[in-house]
Amino acid sequence: MNETSIIALILILINLLVTYQGLRSQVFFDRFKFEVDRILIHKEYKRIVTSGFLHVGWMHFASNMYTLYAFSGSIENYLGIIPFILIYFASLIGSSLFSLFVHRNHGDYTAVGASGAVSGIVFASIVLFPGMGIGFLFLPIHIPAWLFGLVYVVYTIYGVKSKRDNIGHEAHLGGLVIGVLIALMLQPSAIITNTFTVLAILLPAIGFIAFVLLKPQALLIDNLYFKNHDQHLTMDHRYNQAKASKQKEIDTILDKISNKGMSSLSEKEKRALEEYSNR
Repeated sequence: MNETSIIALILILINLLVTYQGLRSQVFFDRFKFEVDRILIHKEYKRIVTSGFLHVGWMHFASNMYTLYAFSGSIENYLGIIPFILIYFASLIGSSLFSLFVHRNHGDYTAVGASGAVSGIVFASIVLFPGMGIGFLFLPIHIPAWLFGLVYVVYTIYGVKSKRDNIGHEAHLGGLVIGVLIALMLQPSAIITNTFTVLAILLPAIGFIAFVLLKPQALLIDNLYFKNHDQHLTMDHRYNQAKASKQKEIDTILDKISNKGMSSLSEKEKRALEEYSNR
């Protein structure tokens, strides 16, 4: 895991720049974060990817980027640059799509972070190199990668089902499954040589995802920041609500222009008016 990964360094730099701008500007952060209704109703699909380069703080950023760097070298050197990029971005998109499905009835649900993409890289490494040791920061212990993978999958499934914290466990689960599947497509011999590890990770993970897809009502997910959702609110209802809310906002802006002039508008109001006029 100590080989140098050039692409990982580039990704870390991009994450750094985007995170810095997001923490510096709330407008920028809000424009590119993962937000369910902005994706499903307003069709802002870019958020599926852009949200993976934002972070809520520097500790969040450092944790994801340290993990990315620690696991990226082995993948890039073993599979090559293009496969590494494929695993990273496919895991990022897969994690966002699974989160979108899980939270599709929670229009105000938001999320940011590279953890879905990083989970894909980590678990691609685990199924390809199950015998490597995985250490923990500041702790002088290492455990086999296959054992870490199994424990983490079980913990992640428990996190999605129990809803006891505000961690995006569903993003981690979606990302790691995609990372593993693509790694095995690129290196199918690992299915034979590392059968136990592959099955230990994929069977519970894919089984749980299938359960969620077939029985979505079993979750009814809320979290610490998004309580008391109306589970009966359909996308059409939310679309009509959003449309009425936007019209009310525009009417208020137009009234303000009429009474105080264009110069009285804030930057946010000007941007809302511009977006409305471009439709």
